[in-house]
Amino acid sequence: MLNLDGTITQFDKGLRTVFGVAHAERPMPGGDIEAPDLSGEERRDAAALMRVNHCGEICAQALYQGQALASDNADLKRALEQAAREEEDHLAWTEQRIAELGGRTSLLNPLWYVGSLAIGFAAGKFGDAWNLGFLKETEKQVELHLQGHLDRLSVKDVRTRTVVAAMQRDEAGHARAAEALGAKELPLAVKSLMRATARLMTASSYWL
Repeated sequence: MLNLDGTITQFDKGLRTVFGVAHAERPMPGGDIEAPDLSGEERRDAAALMRVNHCGEICAQALYQGQALASDNADLKRALEQAAREEEDHLAWTEQRIAELGGRTSLLNPLWYVGSLAIGFAAGKFGDAWNLGFLKETEKQVELHLQGHLDRLSVKDVRTRTVVAAMQRDEAGHARAAEALGAKELPLAVKSLMRATARLMTASSYWL
């Protein structure tokens, strides 16, 4: 039977994630660092990279929501909720930094949210161990993706780099938590498909 209250709650959560203003429980890392003197190109590239990261955090919220909806395991739900709370900090931090850099968030966020919600729900239906394996692999891939941004960002842009480094540490922690709860290692084909999907998201959100 359809849980109407639960459905309304999840729909509201989705609207607030995509169209609302995220609120961080933790202050933005590097927020007290003096704004760097960046060239126009450096500023535009940093804003676009943070737009990609913001879109990734939209996807993360949807993935966790879908995975939690598909699971009856209380420990797993708590792990997903904890990760989602920390990822909401990331959402707020990236949003703030984008504004500081004079950029905008991705026009494709609603599309990626819906797709990620469906993927998360499907992953959850394969059972807790695979659900955790999907969470672990997602976080590992995001950690590598963020390292790529650190390698690319101007060394002068300490504000942006500090935010990205803090996000990277959180992602690594989520992966370790999933492993501790019994995550299964995903097949290579699934990992490759996840990487291909992530490349599509990052390439499109960089420009749009």
